[in-house]
Amino acid sequence: MLPPRAIAVKDASIVKIAVEPLSSDYQPQLIEFDQKQPLASIISDLCTNWNIPDYENYSLKFTEQTNAGFVTEKNRTDVKNGSVLRISFSASKTVNDYLQILRTGSLIEHTKCLQKLSNLSSDLSFAIEFINKSGLDLLIEMIEDEKCSGEKLEFALKSFVELMDHGTVSWGILSDVFINRNIAFINPSPTFLSHHIIESSLSILENIVQNSPRRSLVEHSVTFETLLKLLRESSPIIQQNTIALVNALFMQMNEAKRRVIASTFSTKQYRSVILDSCVLNAQNRTEMAHQLSILQSLTLGMLEPRMNDRNVDADAQEKIKELRRIAFESEGIEHDASSTGPRRQGQQTQQHYKKLGFKYDVNPVQDFAESSLLALDCMIYFARNQTQHYTKVVHENSCRLDEYECPFGRTSIELVKVLCDILRIGEEPPAGEDQFHPMFFTHDHPFEEFFCVCIVALNRTWKDMRATSEDFSKVFDVVREQIVRSLATRPRDFENFKIRMAELSYAKITEMRQQERTAREECESTASAIVSLKEKLRPEIMALIREQRLGFLVEGTRFSKFVRGNRSKDKFWYVRLSPNHKVLHYGDCDEKTVPTLDELKSEVRVNDMKQLLVNKECPHVKEIKTRGGKPTTLFSIAYDDGGEQKTLDFVAPDDTTFNYWIDGISCLLEQKMISKQMEEDFETLLSVEIKLRLLDTEGVDISKDAPEIPPEPEDYEFNFEG
Repeated sequence: MLPPRAIAVKDASIVKIAVEPLSSDYQPQLIEFDQKQPLASIISDLCTNWNIPDYENYSLKFTEQTNAGFVTEKNRTDVKNGSVLRISFSASKTVNDYLQILRTGSLIEHTKCLQKLSNLSSDLSFAIEFINKSGLDLLIEMIEDEKCSGEKLEFALKSFVELMDHGTVSWGILSDVFINRNIAFINPSPTFLSHHIIESSLSILENIVQNSPRRSLVEHSVTFETLLKLLRESSPIIQQNTIALVNALFMQMNEAKRRVIASTFSTKQYRSVILDSCVLNAQNRTEMAHQLSILQSLTLGMLEPRMNDRNVDADAQEKIKELRRIAFESEGIEHDASSTGPRRQGQQTQQHYKKLGFKYDVNPVQDFAESSLLALDCMIYFARNQTQHYTKVVHENSCRLDEYECPFGRTSIELVKVLCDILRIGEEPPAGEDQFHPMFFTHDHPFEEFFCVCIVALNRTWKDMRATSEDFSKVFDVVREQIVRSLATRPRDFENFKIRMAELSYAKITEMRQQERTAREECESTASAIVSLKEKLRPEIMALIREQRLGFLVEGTRFSKFVRGNRSKDKFWYVRLSPNHKVLHYGDCDEKTVPTLDELKSEVRVNDMKQLLVNKECPHVKEIKTRGGKPTTLFSIAYDDGGEQKTLDFVAPDDTTFNYWIDGISCLLEQKMISKQMEEDFETLLSVEIKLRLLDTEGVDISKDAPEIPPEPEDYEFNFEG
């Protein structure tokens, strides 16, 4: 017997890597990097192999473009098998060298040092070392110095931004001199400044507004003219950072000042610049799209107070009266008011408000007291600016039967709720959101225009659906889908949005829903998990169909009597299976009564049945053809009667009966069911069962393939720390 061999277990904490030298004078090293060994010890071994003294002045760095920082005890687990590292001077030594140059070097040396600093400052370990040794204070002094300019200023600002982005230092440390210096960089000046300087200064000012108690200095010094000039710059980053600064100001100011910003940026002068420059650049820049999304959310958010306002004041009451006057001025309202009594006038007013579709036609004020005045603002805007469409909508509905009327007042109020929900008015701008709608930058009153297009489309959809008041929620489900799908195409202006809404008719939405449902079901049906579930359900479904077919035979069927050589008109026979499924009973019957088993004197035992014959196989097929019949519902049962072979010949009254009987006989003969109806029933029942089983997975994508099994670990010596 051979002795047991020891199995070598690989240590998962050791990875094989390559280390590049500081210069080409040395050869790269291939080493085993032990995660349990202190970094200082690993660096010491490397320096010893290269005969490099003072290993304390060296560190390891990653070489990947996405991660070129120093290797530290916190991130050393990112070192994997096959990683390539590089030996370099440590963060501490690099910081000391840089500070020495910045304090005593020449202008050229300062510039080169700051350029290197701007690249290294994104590394957290280096940044902390630099800040702890007062490097940040030195940078601030440089930027505050009016003699600092050109590339030196450019790299100093970039380094400052990178260092502050780590969030280890408060923005409140900055002096008024520093803030004013950055404000000067973005204001109009005859002196040409690098785009990079303006980009960095805008980023700094944005952070000051968001995080510094001295934000008021920026609020008072940055003018709309300055922001407009910056938005016209050719640099996409300047445009992006300008929008970010506007958003920061917007979020930190009080409501009065926010309204000033919103009204200013809704004017054509500002909108056209955003539309022609920023929106165009946002197609290829995610951050630009994100900032535009925030700006749009903030400006539309100014509608929130009006959305929540239910205080119907005198101005609101006048608007309600104006809605009536514009809609029915052709009926001579003013004349009636002066020539008729108050009772007649009140009846006419109530009738008009009823035609306008208000819930409370006696006092429409109550409609808005229960909803919001934003709906009233949109309705009066529609009536004043699109009077022809407004009167058409109102009068078309007033001419319909009451049950088919699309009430303008109620639908307008509900539509405004839907629009506010779609645009998330009243919610905080979502983090990372980069979806915005260019068309909202094309009009002074974008939400009201949005409403005008949608209310016309809503009335068209109501008419297409032949909806009644009971279908109110169904109509709005369709309208919401029309709006969401149209917005998803990101129309450039409201005219394109209107065209898209017209294309997405009720018929088109229904067709798209069906196509998507079919595609989803087809995709799900081919998923390995669904295929496996279908196979599991097949026996259960087949048993259910078998039970139904045999139940149909037990209930029995009346057939027209067929006698070879004779036309048995108005004669019938009844055939039914015994409840124990062992005997087939049959006998004559009339057209109306259903005989019991005892009344059916003839019988065929199931054990004596030998074969099922269908259509052309049947012995009576020629007779049926001779009589002009079609052999499509014929079947015969061949059975043994005391050694003599006989058949029972049937002509089924319809296809369903034919299918059920041939399936039932097949089950009795323990054969496969052969009818087309069986396949259809199977697919229907299986589809219903699958859908019921998948109800809990609604909205979850089911992969076609099962997830991959991960590779086995290198060893099974897992370390669990309690």
